[in-house]
Amino acid sequence: MSGGRVFWVTGLAGAGKTTLGGALYRRLLDAGCRAILLDGDRLREVFGGQHGYSVEERRYLAMCYARLCSMLADQGADVVCATVSMFASVRQWNREHIPGYREIYVVAPVDHLLERRAFYSDPAISQDVVGLNPAYELPTDPHLLIENDGRRTPEQIAEEILSSLGDHRPRQSEEEQSS
Repeated sequence: MSGGRVFWVTGLAGAGKTTLGGALYRRLLDAGCRAILLDGDRLREVFGGQHGYSVEERRYLAMCYARLCSMLADQGADVVCATVSMFASVRQWNREHIPGYREIYVVAPVDHLLERRAFYSDPAISQDVVGLNPAYELPTDPHLLIENDGRRTPEQIAEEILSSLGDHRPRQSEEEQSS
């Protein structure tokens, strides 16, 4: 069994990571890939929901997500993980430990972020918001930068991701899958 790929979809809250991750996941399934979709918010629940939003707790969870993605990819699954991923050290760990790692950084215009996430303008909580908190380390060398300005559908962007990263895999026959 060959190793799977990890599509690490990262960006600020409201940039469209979950929506784009879902479209990419569906595109992989349509292509006959064994795909798994992981979303950072849902993963918090899976890991018991007891972790807060401090820098240390975020770093701990990010490494849990990275190790989970690595384990699933080792088993041959293509994993789409939509997560804020605020730490350069976690993204570097992914590059060094996951052979099929592809980092996709999703950016959106500020007005789009404000429209989708009211907390960006709330001074009472803005210090805890990733992107407004200085602990957030923006990706500096993603495999792909996606500008999500609303002009393209999530499905079009998913196709762009696969085309740009050279990741079209032909659908396997049942014989190939069982060998």
